[in-house]
Amino acid sequence: MRTKIYQLFEYAYLVMAAFSLYLVYTNWYENRTRAYLFAFFAVVAVFMFFFKRRFRKNMEERYKK
Repeated sequence: MRTKIYQLFEYAYLVMAAFSLYLVYTNWYENRTRAYLFAFFAVVAVFMFFFKRRFRKNMEERYKK
């Protein structure tokens, strides 16, 4: 059960990254600084996805032992 919740949060980071990229696309010509901010959020969200995924897999390996 616990790993399912962690997987849900992993994919929530991908959803946040996709939404941030959408905001980058919509704000690119209107407000470039805001677009850069959301691009940064998208990069951080993708990083957090892979970080959380690695952390969860390490926890699963620890519980198997």
